[in-house]
Amino acid sequence: MNTTSRLKPGRHTPGRQNQARAALTGSLAVALLALAPHALAAESLRYVALVDGGKQAGHQIVTRGDDGTTKVDFIFKDNGRGPELKEEYTLAPDGTYKSYKVQGTSTFGAKINENFSRDGDAVQWKTTSDDGRQAVQGTALYQPLGGSPATFSVALNALAQRPDGKLPLIPSGTLTSRKVDQAQVQCGTQSRDVQLVAVTGVGLVPTFAWATMDANPRLFAYIYPGFLQLIEDGCQAAANDLETRQKKAEGAALVDLAKRLGHPLAGTTLIRNARVFDSEKATLGVASDVLVKDGKIVSVAPAAKKTAAADHVIDANGKVLLPGLFDMHGHVGRWDGGLNLAAGVTTVRDMGNDNATLQQMMGEIKDGTLMSPDVVPAGFIEGESKFSARNGFVVKNLDDAKKAVDWYAQHHYPQIKIYNSFPKDILKDTVAYAHSKGMRVSGHVPAFLRAQDVVDDGFDEIQHINQLMLNFFVDDTTDTRTLARFYLPADKTDGLDLDSKPVQDFIQTLASKQVVIDPTLATFEFLHQREGEMSPIVADVADHLPPDVQRGRRAAEMNIPDDATAAKYNRSYAKMVEFVGRAYKAGVPVVAGTDEMVGFTLQRELELYVKAGLTPAQVLQIATWNGAKYSRTLAERGSVTPGKRADLVLIDGDPTKDIADIRKVALVLKGETVYYPAEIHEALGIKPFAPAVKVAAGH
Repeated sequence: MNTTSRLKPGRHTPGRQNQARAALTGSLAVALLALAPHALAAESLRYVALVDGGKQAGHQIVTRGDDGTTKVDFIFKDNGRGPELKEEYTLAPDGTYKSYKVQGTSTFGAKINENFSRDGDAVQWKTTSDDGRQAVQGTALYQPLGGSPATFSVALNALAQRPDGKLPLIPSGTLTSRKVDQAQVQCGTQSRDVQLVAVTGVGLVPTFAWATMDANPRLFAYIYPGFLQLIEDGCQAAANDLETRQKKAEGAALVDLAKRLGHPLAGTTLIRNARVFDSEKATLGVASDVLVKDGKIVSVAPAAKKTAAADHVIDANGKVLLPGLFDMHGHVGRWDGGLNLAAGVTTVRDMGNDNATLQQMMGEIKDGTLMSPDVVPAGFIEGESKFSARNGFVVKNLDDAKKAVDWYAQHHYPQIKIYNSFPKDILKDTVAYAHSKGMRVSGHVPAFLRAQDVVDDGFDEIQHINQLMLNFFVDDTTDTRTLARFYLPADKTDGLDLDSKPVQDFIQTLASKQVVIDPTLATFEFLHQREGEMSPIVADVADHLPPDVQRGRRAAEMNIPDDATAAKYNRSYAKMVEFVGRAYKAGVPVVAGTDEMVGFTLQRELELYVKAGLTPAQVLQIATWNGAKYSRTLAERGSVTPGKRADLVLIDGDPTKDIADIRKVALVLKGETVYYPAEIHEALGIKPFAPAVKVAAGH
């Protein structure tokens, strides 16, 4: 049940997780068919996966034989990648697995080979990243690590048979669900009653799914709003209405969460005795008092024994006060806010989303009903092909591209993002048109071009370290819309001479033209992570995370068949980190983004910049001043300056000396609302990293 991330938008798919990753490693799998053995005769059921308002991107066919064995054929392909799985299982009378196995490939080509069996009280399992044995008494459901969406229906049915509504999990944890909505849908001539359930106990946030309402419930539809609709074949016409209802139900839950974890601060607030980080100069100042009123910074003055009166007081006691951090590469989801804010992220630049969904979220943030960083949007424009990512606008010609730019300009987007299948023959004219509207242009390097080509065509910024490295490994016949865009840099960067003229010339071109790079180094650590190794993103904090999240983060994504390949990929990745350090020192502007699990990934990204040779203070400048500068929000964000927004982060340590201290967030002030990261982390099942510094009544 660890496969929701297989179906989300982004690189890994948020929100995500990045969005297939963004969003949310360790959440429950989406689901299809599985009933208790006594409930079914032989039958087959088909589901379709729809993206971009109805384009089919996959299927799942679930067949149960007369012998009680269920077989699943699952495939999902979006943006030139996706999992392919063959699954088989049998169920015990209580609806849990008696036997289970799955084989296939993950989103990025890693081999999946997993099996589980139960004999009485003895259970055992083996995956490519872990194995175990346990003694289990009574009902307990194995949680597949690499399974298909069918696993969720197994869980729903087993839960329905539990009088207390709680289902113990193997290896650990407890699953619960609750009904949050009900609807009647039409499938052809047949009317069906379905229910929306919120399932908790796996991952960091609830998973929502539409289920049947019979005695043996199974999944009817899984919807990831703005990206995916997975629904029984023949019922596609009901998907949009179900999505609307689900967004409303999720919204109500999110409003409650915001009320519980956000603490309004009306009037004036004095932050006493804080060492303020000067993000413009990348220096740490002496102890200061910072006065805030109605969400704006009023004054920054040397700390005084006798302070001005204020409605609220925060005693920083010498802790470091930073401007709110920027995540410059997000694909925001409505449930991302907690992890982001707990990491001190108060602004996210969204680098590609469903336009209607993003507009809704931005409206909710403005209205104060969604707990979230503020969002600076980048308009996503893709070209039409079988590899297309289906968010934003998908265009065929220059006229389509100009209409997309016009829409984004009218909606006040400061930049656009070009994607992999964008037609190269209209690229230069599209960039010029966006510039004529006052917009920045960034993106991936479209297929059959090199990074040098997009710089020549006027790009202001390039996303991802692999897109930069591909500059040296491709020609005009290389199709980088396939998994080649990951495997080529992993295989060839090891042999790249960073002192060579082509590399040095490219870096100097980036510097002279001030082309920004958004390397997302932490995200691309998946290029060298092997099965069973903890993801470097969370390796230093894994013991703070729920056990199921830890387990999921040991699963690799690349096919790394042997030690020699692993050593090569490690050396390649080390050179990618070195490239970023060399580019920065040569004067290339850098911004810090994630495109992966929110919050923790940004913290790891900043550590990697230090590894690349930057000082911790320079890294903090990138995460604050540069973020504001290149999102065009410097007039109101990015520094602790009178007149700017009171987006402030109090750190229980000194990240200007040890960048790892960036994880010790004691308090976050976003405008007129204060958040305690320890409180947020506890609500998400995460062990806190620093004691909360609480707001006290003023005088």
